Amino acid sequence: MAEPKKKGLWGGLMRRLSSAQGSGKLEKSPPQARRASDGERRGKSNGIDATTSRRRPRRPDPRDSKGKGREQPNGHKYEWAPLSEWPPSGLSSEEELTLGNAMELISRGVPAFKGHKRPITHASDHYYGLYTTTAGNPGDENDAANQHNAMIQLTTLRIQGSGPPNYPWETIEQPSLAFGFGARPGTITLTHFASLFSAIPPQIGLRDPDMTPKDVDLAQIFDRLKDLEGGLEDHNEELLYRGLYKRFLKDPDRAWSPHKSMERQITDLVMYLSSPDWIDFSNPKNQVVTKFIYDTSPENEQQYHKFFYQVLLSLELELRINSRHHTDWAKERLIAQIPPKIQWNMALARRWRDFVRIEDYGKTADELKLRFKLKRRQIKMLRRFAQMMKWPNLDDMVDELKQRDSEGTLLPVSSHAMAFFSGLVLPGPTFPFLIMNSLIDIDPDKATDNLALLTHIHPHCGFQYRNSYTYWSSTCIVGKVLAPTCTEAAGWVGPARPTLDLERSQIARIRSRKPRNQVITPEDVLSMSDRSDPLGPPSKVFPVKDYELLVPDFDEIVDTIRIEQVNFRAVGDKQDSGPKWFDASIQFAIDGVSWPLRLMFDVSFINAWPCCDGPHPLFFDYIYTVRKVDEIVDILDWGRPTSRENPRSSQATMSKTAKPILEEDDEEKVLVIEAFGNSDNEVLARAWCSHWGLCAVVADVGKTCMACAIREAYAATLTVVILVEDLPKDAE
Repeated sequence: MAEPKKKGLWGGLMRRLSSAQGSGKLEKSPPQARRASDGERRGKSNGIDATTSRRRPRRPDPRDSKGKGREQPNGHKYEWAPLSEWPPSGLSSEEELTLGNAMELISRGVPAFKGHKRPITHASDHYYGLYTTTAGNPGDENDAANQHNAMIQLTTLRIQGSGPPNYPWETIEQPSLAFGFGARPGTITLTHFASLFSAIPPQIGLRDPDMTPKDVDLAQIFDRLKDLEGGLEDHNEELLYRGLYKRFLKDPDRAWSPHKSMERQITDLVMYLSSPDWIDFSNPKNQVVTKFIYDTSPENEQQYHKFFYQVLLSLELELRINSRHHTDWAKERLIAQIPPKIQWNMALARRWRDFVRIEDYGKTADELKLRFKLKRRQIKMLRRFAQMMKWPNLDDMVDELKQRDSEGTLLPVSSHAMAFFSGLVLPGPTFPFLIMNSLIDIDPDKATDNLALLTHIHPHCGFQYRNSYTYWSSTCIVGKVLAPTCTEAAGWVGPARPTLDLERSQIARIRSRKPRNQVITPEDVLSMSDRSDPLGPPSKVFPVKDYELLVPDFDEIVDTIRIEQVNFRAVGDKQDSGPKWFDASIQFAIDGVSWPLRLMFDVSFINAWPCCDGPHPLFFDYIYTVRKVDEIVDILDWGRPTSRENPRSSQATMSKTAKPILEEDDEEKVLVIEAFGNSDNEVLARAWCSHWGLCAVVADVGKTCMACAIREAYAATLTVVILVEDLPKDAE
């Protein structure tokens, strides 16, 4: 009985090494013989660290190479040029490349993905954050949206330091929205996708220190806030002590050992802010912070006073930690020890310090006059946002905006408008709803009264306005799917096509499920670089015939797909006093035949990281299959052993005619969907993914070659890639 063929990474590696050592020549195994990722099966953990079980030496000594590999194949030095064929001119398919030549021919300009598992401060080892970083592409372009163009600067805040963060774990909001929105509408980045599977600990209440600050009136609070606009008195220890303890805090050691050192003052401030009596800004329900000060009536006096007292103490703490007397290393260490609840207080204090100035104040709330440094910019942003969304009542809204600005009545419109125009916006998911609610509140049309209950607490939502257009949050599956036909800005997708299933102006909350079997484990993240290496498993030589050059088919572009309508069906068992819940579906016309697809699963679409100097060859063990976009409706249950393909026929004969399309051990095979041409093609591909619960990598072939997109799917443990090509609107 013949010995069965070895499978998996180690089987392939053993065959490579034995061939290289034996005959000096490597014979290419059949493509089904091994997998580039068999060393780490998805969803399976045996307790062994993935980095040790698949450790890959990157640069072995070329002198150790055996077989035909040599620095100058065929006796001449290879001059790099963009590839148009494989093998390239001057190389035979029987050649074996050394590592240096393989890096130059195959890995030049490809993105290299690396996963990170980071501990969470103040939490046990059971909790962790998952992230990715990408290198290898020398250009400035990446997979994330430009924050200025996308109007999302206020959605994120670096924990320590100014400017944009360098890494996704450097922001207070997690997952980090500095690396959240993808450059293509309706997409996210690879690191954001990995972060969705982090194990975040539940909020743990701080121990009550039983310490309360001194009783002070509003005038004293505002007086100190105005003093701090000029900075902290950290040049004079006595002034620093008196400014804090003479008016606000109690020093129990004042008689024999006063707390004059900055370290002891930081400790005292942390203790005072740990009291449960303060507002918890880490709670999403409290993150529209201006709702606590919007009402200046006597009935809200206690809440108003508490808010500004909390801002003051948080600002005192934030300025001391970021004192010029502390090194950057010391600041990072200090902030790392601050409990998350208090870090959110400091985030609010930084927004106040950056964007708000006190012009006048008194002992009552009505006497406070503030100047908002961001107001001019925010007015321009709101006007631009309305134009990009093609707001149906644009002219009247702009007139109302100008009038209120001239009268100084923009902020009293609503607490959301007050937060938006003032810049008092906490990082996280609130900003998209602040800008949209500001637009709705300023619009004088009475129909907007029906749109007053949009909230970040229910982010999977959208609305129809005046039967003209619909608008959807970027986190809602309807927005993700329809995004190719729309514009994405400030966390909103629109204008999208209207629907007959909603009233003339109505909010819709969309019901959806979590994607099936789409889970990234810490082992998957840590083994990401191995499972997506462009050269394949480690070796001393790299046979040319182990790689192929992939070129998409642009000759036959599908132009028989159109969106017929977007449907919404009310959910009877999930209604409450708020806006109604709906199930969403999209009906397509494909070759004149209607095909409905339910947006059942809340899947994610990852914008592919751009490569350069492509196209790049693909190692044969990254298995894939290619389908035109109009053929995917014939594919049922992709990615499972039950996957099957049904020839285009009536659904009545589906069960009789469907045939399996995945062989044994092919669950990792990537389905590459060519969705070139009309943007409705990409919508169909995304809707099909939502229907079956499959997340996907979306790649613009003008920026990312087919091989790099497939490798990124392997890195993300996904089995679907959608290929598109950006075209001018008139060309489309």
